[in-house]
Amino acid sequence: MWHGGLHLDRPSPRPFRELKKYGIIENNYLELWKNMDRLEAMAVLLAVVEAGSLSAAGRRLGMPLATVSRKLGDLEAYLAVRLVQRSTRRLALTDAGQSYVAACKGILDAVAEAERTASGEYRVPRGRLVVTAPMVFGRLHVMPAICDFLERYPEIDLRLVLADQVVRLLDDRIDLAVRIGHLPDSGLAARRLGTVGRVVCASPAYLARRGMPRTPDDLAGHDGIIFEGISGPAAWPFMVEGSERIAPVRTRLSVNTAEAAIDAALAGAGLVRVLSYQVATAVAAGRLVRLLGPFEPAPWPVSLVHGGQGPLPLKLRSFIDFAEPRLRQALVAMPPQAPPEGYL
Repeated sequence: MWHGGLHLDRPSPRPFRELKKYGIIENNYLELWKNMDRLEAMAVLLAVVEAGSLSAAGRRLGMPLATVSRKLGDLEAYLAVRLVQRSTRRLALTDAGQSYVAACKGILDAVAEAERTASGEYRVPRGRLVVTAPMVFGRLHVMPAICDFLERYPEIDLRLVLADQVVRLLDDRIDLAVRIGHLPDSGLAARRLGTVGRVVCASPAYLARRGMPRTPDDLAGHDGIIFEGISGPAAWPFMVEGSERIAPVRTRLSVNTAEAAIDAALAGAGLVRVLSYQVATAVAAGRLVRLLGPFEPAPWPVSLVHGGQGPLPLKLRSFIDFAEPRLRQALVAMPPQAPPEGYL
């Protein structure tokens, strides 16, 4: 699991200070070799915590269940403390386990940093990248950029995690995230790509049957399709005369993916609020009609977010430089807000 061959042409002192802090090395770098089993046991412990069970950790690591159990038991015996409370239904970290897991993450990140330096990731674009993006935006715009990128950089492998929930970069070892919405204050670095709007749409068939809403107040007489990732359960925000106003919506259908909400709107089930890029093709084809354009709320920013601590590995810097202009152009091609006049 842990591969060696640390080549220290450009040693970074920080990883080894971290290892020394936690007792992994003492006086010289060669001491690291005497503790490889302990590092592997730490990696197994983290896999158990992240996967939620020993068997799931074994599948993730490609390791037999008995080996996972033995390595965890050996680690606890070495430390003379129980790290994980085991039961037939779930695993739970002890107090000692929680603090030890936090330390393990720092140690293994330090080792990974040393290996990146040793393998030349700061000199040559190579290695593995993990990128996360919202489902629809990732499928429509990030995936094409990734395919072109992989063709240009044959020494880089990439994993794309599509999720509408916020994935924690540091805890989940994500190199780069595409974020839609306002970013909280954090130690992460961000590059703004553009904006996307929150739009209300319906099919021509639904509007022919139920009529066209002209103001947010008209929504009370319509059926709403709620996508839980964007809108609240029964109210949508709009801008009316320069101030935000919340309009109640009758929820006839609630779903947990944008695709399902859009499919329901295409089938004539009601009005839907989603992000502008998610319906751009259907609106352009006339299959959906974008409504209440003058009342749309301020668009949300779209950003690239990464850890931003110290120099970036060339694999990450190369991907950002490659993908950023393509994603910017994709956002420019789909205006986030409707024209103020002549637009339903």
